[in-house]
Amino acid sequence: MAKSKKIKIALVGNPNCGKTSVFNLLTGLHQKTGNFPGITVDKKIGNLNLGENYSAELIDLPGTYSLYPISKDERIVVQSLLQKSDPNFPELVIYIVDSTHLEKNLLLFTQIRDLGIPIVMALNMTDLSTARGLELNAVKLAKKLHTPVVKISGRTGEGLLDLKESIVSLYEKLPIREEKKCDCFYKLGEKEKAISTEFKEVFPEYNEYQLLIIAHHYQWLPISEEERKKSKEIVEKNNFDDLDAQVNETMQRYSNIAPIVLKVLDNKKGSNKEFTNQIDKVLTNNFFGIMIFFVVMAIVFQSIFQLASYPMDLIDQAMGFLVNITKTNLPESWFTNLLTEGVISGIGGIVIFIPQIAILFLFITLLEEVGYLARVAYMLDRVMQKFGLNGRSVIALISGGACAIPAIMSTRTISNPKERLITILVTPFISCSARIPVYAILVAFVVPPTKVLGFLNMQGLVFMAMYLLGILGALISSFVLNKLMDNTEQSFLLLELPDYKMPLFRNVFYAVWEKVRQFVFEAGKVILVISILLWFLASYGPPEKMNAVDINAIEYAQENQLSSAQTEDLIASKKLEASYIGHLGKFIEPAIEPLGYDWKIGIALITSFAAREVFVGTMATIYSIGSEDDQTSIQQKMRAEINSDTGGPRFTMAVSLSLLIFYVFAMQCMGTLAVVYRETKTWKYPILQFVFMTGLAYVSSFIVYQLFK
Repeated sequence: MAKSKKIKIALVGNPNCGKTSVFNLLTGLHQKTGNFPGITVDKKIGNLNLGENYSAELIDLPGTYSLYPISKDERIVVQSLLQKSDPNFPELVIYIVDSTHLEKNLLLFTQIRDLGIPIVMALNMTDLSTARGLELNAVKLAKKLHTPVVKISGRTGEGLLDLKESIVSLYEKLPIREEKKCDCFYKLGEKEKAISTEFKEVFPEYNEYQLLIIAHHYQWLPISEEERKKSKEIVEKNNFDDLDAQVNETMQRYSNIAPIVLKVLDNKKGSNKEFTNQIDKVLTNNFFGIMIFFVVMAIVFQSIFQLASYPMDLIDQAMGFLVNITKTNLPESWFTNLLTEGVISGIGGIVIFIPQIAILFLFITLLEEVGYLARVAYMLDRVMQKFGLNGRSVIALISGGACAIPAIMSTRTISNPKERLITILVTPFISCSARIPVYAILVAFVVPPTKVLGFLNMQGLVFMAMYLLGILGALISSFVLNKLMDNTEQSFLLLELPDYKMPLFRNVFYAVWEKVRQFVFEAGKVILVISILLWFLASYGPPEKMNAVDINAIEYAQENQLSSAQTEDLIASKKLEASYIGHLGKFIEPAIEPLGYDWKIGIALITSFAAREVFVGTMATIYSIGSEDDQTSIQQKMRAEINSDTGGPRFTMAVSLSLLIFYVFAMQCMGTLAVVYRETKTWKYPILQFVFMTGLAYVSSFIVYQLFK
């Protein structure tokens, strides 16, 4: 059977055009996430089945309004559509259009057409445009644009079969199309033609409009230094005014687009923005809007505790059952102990928190789908400006509630360099999902699960307080950085407020699944390795000291007439203290004792500098070593831990609060530091982050412990 031909296709469109919905429909779960070459921005790649003879690798490019990007994220679109030497250069483009905003969407379309890349237009949201009384003649539009045009719906999947057929049909005609001269929508002026002619000598494989785009963006395009030098000489020699040329091109394109839209679009009902405008009067109000935002956030945090409690209990019981079954059915050996005390206990300490993490991602995705997050950015823009940030920073900070790494990557949409840098530096203050396991287990030691006003969970309120404390730390740090750093560019917020719409639960499912999967498997790799290493270090130690533990513990047990179970617990405790990990914990204990921590907590602090969520896995491993009670949860084991100096519980309110504050402020994620380095291209800022945040965490925890002990 002949192997099908694989086509490289780019999915392009304006922000909020429904591109993600179409991508999910076309590819289903046959997707993977990677990085654009040399760039830390995520790209989604999916496999598309086009029948017996063809298949496609579909690349979902970031949303942008034109080939004149205002952010680093949007630059990716230009690079991807201009680098012919790139092995991932698309052979064809699917251009997604929001049918309710046809004229605005056609600007980027005409630019891509002029680049000479074969293109199929997919008119999305046609069901919404019809409901609003917009009659769009796709046949006329195809003739006017000399491009295949297909009506589709990213919500229902209608028209996707026709879209696939159009892709195959266009691809099979490519050799014929390539022989024809491109009928460009934009006619270059005399100066632009002169520049393109000179650029042709440097880049002979490009057409006239491609050369003009290079003239605009040669400073940051991935070309050789020799090509960059020659480009600069041509631009300076011809006194090329980049901004003036961009304005002239945009105006000319819209003057050509407007008559086309008038001929193909009939608005029978007139503008239908009244519903959105009425809601926005409340949701973006300077007072009520902010109050509603805090209520929404309160509901999210209450749900994280209340809705997740039932599945968490089931997972906890299942992990205990798994440990018990493993011990019952496997012979007693070091390997059995490794499985039960190291692997299962360590991973179980994270798996139990999947429901809480899924609920957080679920709410963030729903708020984004309905169009609310864009309103939050708009509403808080003026407030953010006072702290050296802008409205787009809000989106990054809210995303930081899921994970700081993609949140920092998303700052590429911030055009002002100073605001972008400040946002990068303060985003790790926002409590990410990796902190959820730590907060969840420690909050229970601080407050009981009582109700406030009859329906609010007190633990949920404290949980929210941890998030607010992180936000406060981010804002104060932003304010200080804003005063210390110079700014050479004026700040502005260019943001489209999308129409309110019902969320597509297909998109919500894909987003939550992808984020939870990444969290579990990425964190799981680290936790598994650390759990195995911890088990080894906690189970073994200097032979002479480990042997002495048995003799001394048995003598002590006989003198004090301890039971066999008490003797086993005593031996396990003393062996842990005499182990390699015990020696490490004892070594750092003097430095952390002022915070209320002992050597066991110190071990968890050290390991969690790899990733915060490792704290719970570490505690689960440490408190499982030598434990005979396999059904007891990690929280119960921590609650039963005794402070040898006081005879009382180790995890008092003072210690638990101190730990909570430490984890709110400390920089404990090597992945985040690596991304900050890649985004800023210097180690200065990651080192500054690490030293400042960890120092702040130490001082704050010290103060809290001394106040409450």
